[in-house]
Amino acid sequence: MARSKSSQRWLREHFDDQWVTRAQAEGYRSRASFKLIEINDKDKLFRPGMTVLDLGAAPGGWTQVAAKLVGSRGTVVASDILAMDALPDVTFIEGDFREEAVYERIIASLGGRPVDLVMSDMAPNMSGNRAVDLPRAMYLAELALDMAVKVLSPDGRFLVKVFQGEGFDQYRRELQSRFVRVVSRKPAASRPRSSEVYQLGVGLK
Repeated sequence: MARSKSSQRWLREHFDDQWVTRAQAEGYRSRASFKLIEINDKDKLFRPGMTVLDLGAAPGGWTQVAAKLVGSRGTVVASDILAMDALPDVTFIEGDFREEAVYERIIASLGGRPVDLVMSDMAPNMSGNRAVDLPRAMYLAELALDMAVKVLSPDGRFLVKVFQGEGFDQYRRELQSRFVRVVSRKPAASRPRSSEVYQLGVGLK
């Protein structure tokens, strides 16, 4: 089947992308690793021994970074509806965390530890139709926030990918009602034409 023009453009961008090349050279599973590394450089998300929950983790680019930075004394639990190859010192839960059985497995894997950071790089499969894609993306961001509020420790942090457009301002206001401080980040590894922007909530109220 012939690829669409948008698919062909994505493939050209992907294979010409310096971040893809770097990820392959440095052993990261995706270019997204560099987004998290840059945000961490600015906001000091990670410290040894902390507990992290990574939602929508596959293929594991963010999970790799988190596991390395929290070290062997830390805890990283990752979850996705897609399968993900195992990573050392990471507990992976495959399934939809909206389902009670999956949610309970995640909670059990946290072992009663207060979660210091919930992070979500989730995005729907984009159709190219913003009227369809934006609501779907915002829904995932809302699900991630709901989970974060349930499991974060007091003063915990929440990092989430959202897309600018309809619903963005309302979502940001919701974050501001839940966290002491909310900052926006647009890492260099984000594609310039992408409307994605990362929101970091600091200090769960």
